[in-house]
Amino acid sequence: MVKNYPRIMRVIAAVILIVVIIGMILIRDRGVDTDITARTTRVGLVLTGAKNDASFCQAHYDSLLKIGDELNLEIICRENIPEDESCRTVIKELVEKEGCGIVVSASFGYGAYVTEMAEKYPEVFFLHPLGTEKLTNLASCMGRMYQARYLSGIVAGMRTESGKIGYVAAYDNSEVIRDLNAFTLGVRSVSPDAEVYVRYCRSWVDDGAAEAAFRELMEKHPDIDVMARHTNSLKPDRLAEERGLWSVGFNMDTAELFPDSYLTACEWHWDAYYRKKILSCLQGKFYGNIEWMDMGSGILGLSELTANVAPGTREAVEEAESRFADRSFDVFYGPVYDNEGKLRIPEGESMSDDEMMNSFGWYVEGLTVDE
Repeated sequence: MVKNYPRIMRVIAAVILIVVIIGMILIRDRGVDTDITARTTRVGLVLTGAKNDASFCQAHYDSLLKIGDELNLEIICRENIPEDESCRTVIKELVEKEGCGIVVSASFGYGAYVTEMAEKYPEVFFLHPLGTEKLTNLASCMGRMYQARYLSGIVAGMRTESGKIGYVAAYDNSEVIRDLNAFTLGVRSVSPDAEVYVRYCRSWVDDGAAEAAFRELMEKHPDIDVMARHTNSLKPDRLAEERGLWSVGFNMDTAELFPDSYLTACEWHWDAYYRKKILSCLQGKFYGNIEWMDMGSGILGLSELTANVAPGTREAVEEAESRFADRSFDVFYGPVYDNEGKLRIPEGESMSDDEMMNSFGWYVEGLTVDE
């Protein structure tokens, strides 16, 4: 018996191996797949406007569709949801009636409701673009859009002949003020005496409010020859085309809609974020965090410059982009003065991320807020 022991052990090992192989074959034949995308995942998407708005909402919807086949996602979209208690009701429906395991709420103003519902449904993953909250099952993301805004300011500053540039904006919160200031700094980096005039329309999606802000700016500053916007409404772009002004778009590249006036756009590519975070959900590796992603991440950038830009614009933009890339420069590096002449960021210093994200309440030199 002792002499045959090694032989017996080899036989046992061989039998075990055969059993394992047969088991794997049976599992395969029964349709059990270990691929994390084998089962369809339902993703709920909550939008403030329409999913085909050619702006902010469509940028999110299209990004999820883009990765839908890759990750086997079914997108359940709810459109035109106000930033109020309606959000809570819609999220409840997406979870309880539609069976969504992941919910994306694509607007800053949804924040309180997203947090509340994430606490109520701990088994569901929540993503909040432009949010500032995190929980075990909730992650937020902000892109450093101010970098693209600075580049678009260079485009506008090189195109203006009057030195007067208009800007229709939604709300005077940190996000919008940050981008306004960056745009103005970009403008004045190539046109030092140019002035930017902003009018708030107090809505992300209201075409009527955006149109009123546009017309009020033009009535007060008739020499404006370039118009930019930080609202999801395309109305300022349409009016610029009608009036023969140049325009700078936002959220998506819609140059084909405004061929005679469009210069460029600051655009989002949300699939760069959604792919990573949704994959972490499927892999069981999700963790709640707040990410602030720059242009190098691929989440944002400047759209292709059109033939309407001034000569030399491409070279100026590429030079600024290279400084962002090698981190020798960022927009809010000092010295930076406010529009009352006060030094806000001394030379050799930079603004903190916390202040930029949460408490940006002043305007740079060259920027005027029209009331």
